[in-house]
Amino acid sequence: MQTVQSKMLINRKRLLEIIPLSTRTIYNLELRGEFPRRIALTCRSVAWDLSEVEAWIEARKASSIQADRPGEERR
Repeated sequence: MQTVQSKMLINRKRLLEIIPLSTRTIYNLELRGEFPRRIALTCRSVAWDLSEVEAWIEARKASSIQADRPGEERR
């Protein structure tokens, strides 16, 4: 018998309360594979898996690498 773990999904408003970045910045991070992907619930509604967002936050806290700045190249 398989056990299905329930996932807590958060909408854009809640995501922006947790992650102090602009919607565009989050979208760009998603495109580069650097942020959890959104889940399309309907054609006009998206959500994110809260556990994935929390894991992303923890990974950022644990990383000593500074985030890229727009227009700067990695060294």
